[in-house]
Amino acid sequence: MYSFEVKGGKKLKGEVDISGSKNASLPILATAILNEKPVTFTNVPNIEDVNTTLKILNYLGCKVTRNCGKITISSKNINKYEIPKSLMQKCRSTVILVGALIARFHKAVFYFPGGCNIGKRPIDLHMKAFEKLGINIVESDSKIVCKANRINGAEIRFSFPSVGATENAILASVFANGKTTIFNAAKEPEIIDLVNCLNKMGAKIRGAGTSKITIFGVRKFRSIVYRIMPDRIEAGTFLCVSAITRNSLTINNARPRDIKSILLALKKIGCELTIKGNSIYIKPNKVQNGIDLKTLPYPGFPTDIGPIFVSLLAMANGKSTIEETIFENRFAYVEELRKMGANIRVENRTIFIEGPCKLKGKTLISKDLRGGATLVIASLSAKGKSTIENADYILRGYENFEKKLNKIGGDVKLINC
Repeated sequence: MYSFEVKGGKKLKGEVDISGSKNASLPILATAILNEKPVTFTNVPNIEDVNTTLKILNYLGCKVTRNCGKITISSKNINKYEIPKSLMQKCRSTVILVGALIARFHKAVFYFPGGCNIGKRPIDLHMKAFEKLGINIVESDSKIVCKANRINGAEIRFSFPSVGATENAILASVFANGKTTIFNAAKEPEIIDLVNCLNKMGAKIRGAGTSKITIFGVRKFRSIVYRIMPDRIEAGTFLCVSAITRNSLTINNARPRDIKSILLALKKIGCELTIKGNSIYIKPNKVQNGIDLKTLPYPGFPTDIGPIFVSLLAMANGKSTIEETIFENRFAYVEELRKMGANIRVENRTIFIEGPCKLKGKTLISKDLRGGATLVIASLSAKGKSTIENADYILRGYENFEKKLNKIGGDVKLINC
């Protein structure tokens, strides 16, 4: 079990280099199952969710070679199609491996995935997509068995643009007979990155980044080297570090086109932004204004940045609201921010914030990935020392978090309790 110790009030300055994307890495690593030839991925972040995914690939029979952010995977001798329950429940994104196993073997055995407790995240859309492709599904307790004699192209219509279900439908249908069309598909940049990777391998997929994606089944893939996109949520996180501490920073490898909604929100608060290529220079004003936000599927304001903006808006002048429309239980961190002195309340799925608040260092408990990150960020601007316990959640999604904060002048220690 890990904890972060943060001494607040430090002057920050300098540059932050954004790591590879967590949410793109996990489905892209799953593509290795589809390719019997070796594949190499670069810019892969060293985070716990990636480590869990690689452990599963090893268990299934893949040969994995890792050197810093470069990972080479050979699935030529893969000999299993069941994902162990113990690994399946470490993070939710393990479910993305199922679509690849189905495409490779026409069968997969798995368990309900784990992850952060931020609300109901059923996998019914994943299962309905599989059924449309001709896959038979049998569920017993928490175990799910998927089998198919053949996978046929089909029309898949989602009631909600689920990122995970869109990714699984794509992975499961790349070798299908005929054409598969996904309607109301998720539009996130991570979907585009997955499709770009698959197309480089030899897939025929059109429409990534739109609500309609078409997959034409192929027979085999070729060996590739692919660089994973930068993490837009980490970029948004460090932009908020600058804003909450009122210190100017340069955020490199940020791909501004992927975070337009975050940049717009920061401008409304009162931050000055200068963009040069993939670098963003952020200069926060001493006086920042409260705003109203609503989390939405991409290209709307991302749910993963909602909690981080709460700590920022607690320091702004006036009243703010954030309506959470994606996850109904993404508020566990609110009580922890209250301990620090934030004036926040939750009604239904809307957070009401009134600032500016003077935060004080406290002993806090991280209860999920992004909620834990917001506690670290709030602690940077708080008076005194804070301890954020149960930091393992944060390590699931941020590479070298404390090292990056310390490089720009923070005083953050990662402690193995």
